[in-house]
Amino acid sequence: MQGASRESLATARERLDALLAGGESNPIAAGDELFAVVDLLDGQAAVRAALTDPSREAGDKSALATDLLGGKLSDQVVGFVADTARSRWSAPRDLGDAVEQLGVQSILVSAEGAGRLDDVEDELFRFSRIVGSEPSLRSTLADRGIPADRKAALLNSLLDTRASTEAARLVNRAVTRPRGRQIEDALAAMGAAVARRRERLVATVTTAVPLAAEQRDRLAAALARQFGHVVHLNIVVDPAVMGGMRVALGDEIIDGTISTRLHEAARSLAR
Repeated sequence: MQGASRESLATARERLDALLAGGESNPIAAGDELFAVVDLLDGQAAVRAALTDPSREAGDKSALATDLLGGKLSDQVVGFVADTARSRWSAPRDLGDAVEQLGVQSILVSAEGAGRLDDVEDELFRFSRIVGSEPSLRSTLADRGIPADRKAALLNSLLDTRASTEAARLVNRAVTRPRGRQIEDALAAMGAAVARRRERLVATVTTAVPLAAEQRDRLAAALARQFGHVVHLNIVVDPAVMGGMRVALGDEIIDGTISTRLHEAARSLAR
């Protein structure tokens, strides 16, 4: 998302926080309603084009959004989407992408208020790892021929009481409405949204054995000093690395695993 769309999304994020802080809207309910708006935009290209037409008056676009959504969603969300439609968007799809991010934001506001942001981040990451390690499960969840309600039922049985309300909602959304993305990519985007909410970075750390709490704390502190931000660690245990650790943080990769060192040594000997 670039240019005008990025600026419009930033403004909408601030307005949404203000709306939810007022207590008139339940964050979970608002998130569900915003996701319903995304589904409408994805399914109606003409509506998407009309609401993002740069030649159309802002007031006209706002009125169109109100006419479409009035009586179907809460007044607060209708008003919020109508105001969002006034903004400028660089491409028609950007509006749907933005409203989806705002829906995720609403769910995270609920988690934040309940002190569950860390839990949500960890649960999203763990579920992504489960999907990635179970080909049959991944194939089922990604199968477009399986109705969304059946996938939702499967997710409910998998998550049950093992996930927070917010994480379960986000996982359900990522699986049943991936919007052309891989499930893992949709979950990663949601995890990044949690990190933004915390104003911190997320590092994926791969080790041969689990790290003790003291080791995790020392590593997080060292990375925070290096990158100038609080860093949340997602730990992946993979015996194949043999020893040492691999740290991936955005585009930065610090690979000190024994398996990589042996591979590099073998390559050197082969030259």
